[in-house]
Amino acid sequence: MQLALGLIETKGLVGAIEAADAMVKTANVRLVSKEKVTGGLMVVKVIGETAAVKASVDAGAAAAQRVGELVSAHVIPRPDDQIENLIFDSSLQIVKRGPTVIKTSKRKEDVTLFDEEEKIEKADYGELEIPSEEELEKLNVHELRRLARGYENFPIKGREISRANRQELLDHFNLIR
Repeated sequence: MQLALGLIETKGLVGAIEAADAMVKTANVRLVSKEKVTGGLMVVKVIGETAAVKASVDAGAAAAQRVGELVSAHVIPRPDDQIENLIFDSSLQIVKRGPTVIKTSKRKEDVTLFDEEEKIEKADYGELEIPSEEELEKLNVHELRRLARGYENFPIKGREISRANRQELLDHFNLIR
C-alpha cells in the first residue's frame, strides 16, 4: 500500500463525526471507516497521500479537541501490505437489490393512461417479473417506488409514484399481475 493511513480515536460519536468532517474537508483523503471500539471509543480511518493525510489528521484532531472528545491521533506513512485486512473491513456484505432497468432512449413515446379496473397484460413488462405478493409486502414504500419506476408501463408515472403511499403502490402491482 503506497498510501498513508490516518487514525483518530475519539470518545463518543459526536467527536468522531466532527473529526471525520474536518478530515475530508481539509485535504484530498478518502474516508475508509468509522468503527466503535469499546467503552464509547470511536476510530475514524482515512487514507491518501502522506502529506494530505497528515494535514487532515491534524485538522480532525483539532476539531475533535474543540468538542473535547479527542483521545489520540496517528498517521502511518506507507503501511505494509500485510495489514491491509486490518484496515479494510472484510466482513462487508453485498446487498442484493431488485431488478435494474437500463433505459436506452431519452424520450418516452406513446404514453398511455390506464383505468384502475383495466387489467394490464404481463407481456408489456418484458423480461421483468413482478415479485410475489409476499415479497412485495416485505418492501417498504421507498423500495416499492424504486421498483415501480423500473417498469416502463407502470400505471402511474413520475410524481404520482412519489406521492403514492405504500398501499396504493401495492394495489397497482396487484392490478398488473
